[in-house]
Amino acid sequence: MAKLPRPPTIPQPARETLRHALLGLLRNESLSAHDLSAALRIREKDVYAHLEHLRRSLGTGGEHLEITPAQCRGCGFVFAKRERLTPPGKCPACRKEAISDPRFRIILR
Repeated sequence: MAKLPRPPTIPQPARETLRHALLGLLRNESLSAHDLSAALRIREKDVYAHLEHLRRSLGTGGEHLEITPAQCRGCGFVFAKRERLTPPGKCPACRKEAISDPRFRIILR
């Protein structure tokens, strides 16, 4: 039995990359990693990896990744000196685990 020839495949139109979509969201407003993962439909863990890459790559242009630090909901302690993008597990002052997520935004320098 002879095989029928396959119809030619039509390539998918080029879509916006994940990081470009992330840039677009962060230029409009300040968002947490949870908000970004819901908007982009990716895991929150992956959002932090993309944000780290954006932080390094934006340093060469005129833009900057602004980070509003995490804050303890119990005592109000602000994690201002934290370099990591992920939220901390516990507050060093009151030892509570109720901590708001850091928020991210892209601004012009």
